[in-house]
Amino acid sequence: MYKNKVSQAVLLGMAMAATAFPSFAANVPDGVKLAEKQELVRGNGTEVESLDPQKVSGVPESNVIRDLLEGLVNQDGDGNLIGGVAKSWESEDNKTWIFHLREDAKWSNGDPVLASDFVYTWRRLADPKTGSPYASYLEMTTMKNAGDIILGKQSPEKLGVVAVDDHTLKVELEKPLPYFVAMTVHTSMKPVNQKVVEKYGDKWTSPDTYVGNGAFQLDKWVVNERIVLKPNTHYWDNEKTVLTQVSFLPIENQVAAMNRFLAGEIDMTYEMPNEHFKRLVKQHAESVKVTPYLCSYYYEFNTAKAPFNDERVRQALSYAIDRDVIAKFIVGKGETPAYNFTPLATNGLDVEMPDYAKLSQKERVAKAQALLEAAGYGKDKPLQFDLLYNTSENHKKIAVAIASMWKKSLGVTATLENQEWKSYLDSKRQGNFDVSRAGWCGDYNEASTFLGIMRDGHSQNYPKYANKQFDGQLDKALLAHTPAERAQAYKASEALLAKDMPIMPIYHYVNARLVNPKLGGYPVNNPEDNIFSKDLYIIAD
Repeated sequence: MYKNKVSQAVLLGMAMAATAFPSFAANVPDGVKLAEKQELVRGNGTEVESLDPQKVSGVPESNVIRDLLEGLVNQDGDGNLIGGVAKSWESEDNKTWIFHLREDAKWSNGDPVLASDFVYTWRRLADPKTGSPYASYLEMTTMKNAGDIILGKQSPEKLGVVAVDDHTLKVELEKPLPYFVAMTVHTSMKPVNQKVVEKYGDKWTSPDTYVGNGAFQLDKWVVNERIVLKPNTHYWDNEKTVLTQVSFLPIENQVAAMNRFLAGEIDMTYEMPNEHFKRLVKQHAESVKVTPYLCSYYYEFNTAKAPFNDERVRQALSYAIDRDVIAKFIVGKGETPAYNFTPLATNGLDVEMPDYAKLSQKERVAKAQALLEAAGYGKDKPLQFDLLYNTSENHKKIAVAIASMWKKSLGVTATLENQEWKSYLDSKRQGNFDVSRAGWCGDYNEASTFLGIMRDGHSQNYPKYANKQFDGQLDKALLAHTPAERAQAYKASEALLAKDMPIMPIYHYVNARLVNPKLGGYPVNNPEDNIFSKDLYIIAD
């Protein structure tokens, strides 16, 4: 998932027997007195692209949709899988999955949530007519015929999902996938109401027509100002929801968000201004939350354009970045330098650092200079290109620092170009960029959620990277019989990325934000940062 951006033993385990998983809601500890006013205000980074789960690809959108819509499963505060619309599920072979849905799950208009709603939604996700930026995610689940449907070779009705009856959903995969259930947590897999979508088309997401099945429903949406949610009284677990209102504010400037937090206007920021982090830790330690985060910050090349179709140019620019300086001094909140795409904390990952990671920065620069000269660039022919990033002071500071490194060590001129979130995403999807800032957050805790987007033809593969050997290693991982075999395939995949360099890994995130100390239920052990407002509550002074 694009970031503006967990310990789950089930991911790599054997097929599960039929088991009922308990619901998780805001269980207020004994002795905790609740505030009379239960209204939460969150900074959300930017104006959302949409509130249609099959039309979005970013973290800000998912933050809101997670409250409005509920998929088959949710996560608790530690990232463990728990029941959502599904009260239980089972598989004997990790290939055919049966989900048993709650009879009391309802849409916000009072209609029952049925197995057929998921069939409709997933067909819609795969249908090329929808144009979902996350269509390839369905192919990554190996759901039967998903790949052919996305390419227009088969009709959406051929997708491997059927409603056995109103409350039983059957899913058929082409290959065994032990972590399939975890993949259904993702935003793109959340159901939409067929009658509403077909009646209103793209306008179904307006407050007057939005019908969801989550713990909250859309009350107001003032573009570039705020999105306001109120409890969905038809939600099956509504009696445990404590908050009476949740507001999301599109604040792109981290300093402005910090100031509004310190003034008591918001309860949770999207991020923190890097340059104020140490001061905030010193002066407001009770409000600073730094937690693990399965996210990678990187720059991507448009490999379909010269000179970035030359791996020597890509390698040179990557080697010249001093990642230690970026991680420790430019961001400096506990982030770690990255020489591979997948965060090292990801379940089942075993990565060997590439050779350039073992060099000193001086040695990397010397190697970068030689590579760029071999590619035909130097004083007489300096390399110039545009560097795209989405509007953010933090992204700007990083871009300025890296552009300076390139200029100083290689004589390269990178012209910075910032675009607001929607335009930035559109530019990347259309291939209108040279080099672009990117951030990817794991959609589930397994290496394929990162490496899979680099597969040839993936809808999120904006660098247009194509390597049959790389794709073959991902296929090996999918067919692996043991975790060790799978890890070996992922190691080989990372090695190919380090050689071909379609992207430049820069650092692995931590999640650092300001949080009201009076906000109860805030999850500190979920590295995917999946926060459900139904689990939160405000404590009295």
